[in-house]
Amino acid sequence: MSGPLKIFGVKTLRGRRALDRLLGRGALVYDRRIERKVERIVRDIRRGGDRALLEAVRRYDGFEAATVADLGLVATTSDRDPGSLPAGFATGLEAAIAAVEDFHRPQVHPGYTLEGDGITLEERRQPLRRVAVYIPGGRASYPSTAVMTVVPARLAGVEEIVALTPPRAYRAMPALRYTLDRLGVREIWGMGGAHAVAAAAYGTESVARVDKIVGPGNAWVTAAKRAVVGDVAIDGLAGPTEVVIVATGGADAGWVAADLLAQAEHDPLAAAVLVTDDHELARRVSAELEEQLPALATEETARASLDRFGCALVVDDVDEALEVVEAVAPEHLQLVGTAAEALAPRVSRAGAIFLGGATPEVFGDYVAGPSHVLPTCGGARFASALGVEDFVRRSHTVCFTPEAARRWAAPAAALADAEGLPAHAAAARRRS
Repeated sequence: MSGPLKIFGVKTLRGRRALDRLLGRGALVYDRRIERKVERIVRDIRRGGDRALLEAVRRYDGFEAATVADLGLVATTSDRDPGSLPAGFATGLEAAIAAVEDFHRPQVHPGYTLEGDGITLEERRQPLRRVAVYIPGGRASYPSTAVMTVVPARLAGVEEIVALTPPRAYRAMPALRYTLDRLGVREIWGMGGAHAVAAAAYGTESVARVDKIVGPGNAWVTAAKRAVVGDVAIDGLAGPTEVVIVATGGADAGWVAADLLAQAEHDPLAAAVLVTDDHELARRVSAELEEQLPALATEETARASLDRFGCALVVDDVDEALEVVEAVAPEHLQLVGTAAEALAPRVSRAGAIFLGGATPEVFGDYVAGPSHVLPTCGGARFASALGVEDFVRRSHTVCFTPEAARRWAAPAAALADAEGLPAHAAAARRRS
């Protein structure tokens, strides 16, 4: 092996252990020590309201505020000036917003009505009234997360969208302030972590509770979302980010290495994994990683990620590669090389698939269109990407005419009798 990427045959003992580590990453989301602390924070906010929230912001965000109103963040005239932004950001942001709108607009559905034989059935689709979007601000702050969450919510018809973000991140990043203002988010709270989630979930004297909380966060945010789910809806329990790249003949080693680093630089707990049937390609990718790493300001984080969860798993063929993919159920899956790309129709467990060497996962992070809020740590087995449906609730309207009621009373009563519910049966028979 040359370079920082550990290379294992997938059938070897070390290869199986590496795969087991990947499959066990979900446990990182369930740190019982963090959960106990978070439960106390949530309980304090729920009981103590504004007073407890101010104390939590002082303790965890490092910000002193006299009142909760002081935590409200308001855009200034300078925040709306694209001249204060990195070169090309404002143009790129407009392109990203347009792409996300274009992709998600077809997801908007009005519901439907069925009528016949004296029965009218309607599925009603109504937007949630008030939603909180969590925007991380720890290792980095992500304006793109605002785009990927707010745009689908707007398309769904959500009237009140609240942003939660650590105050220092908001104040330190003009691009985030500009993005939130451009998206029309007018209620922004300078607080992050478990206390922000709790305040949004239960409300305080000054913060109105929301119907749903969406957006990624660290282990504390995830634990808080788990603690409040049921009292408020959440999008899911996100863990550290991950990419699996299946690369076969024709893959560019430099591109593959760059795409692995794009995930590894997020977090020491991120997973960047290469699956290939070409041992020599794995060696070239590892060498490329060593060459590219020193140029990154995030080198330390990326190396820590590669050391803990990064690896190349060498398989016999693409069928075995598919078995690995289906076992891991990755958040992001890149298929690079003719044989790898042919696997796409057979993949059933991936948050998002990026097809071909010209389609790096980073395009999905910013400009492709689908929301980059995806299930992690194996969640793609049962969960989906964030979309318009996440901001809509469905309910049903049922109407029987008296004639239809007489026809259906006996079948309904018979089923109620079978379940031992005499009052149900009696209510049905009264319509006969």
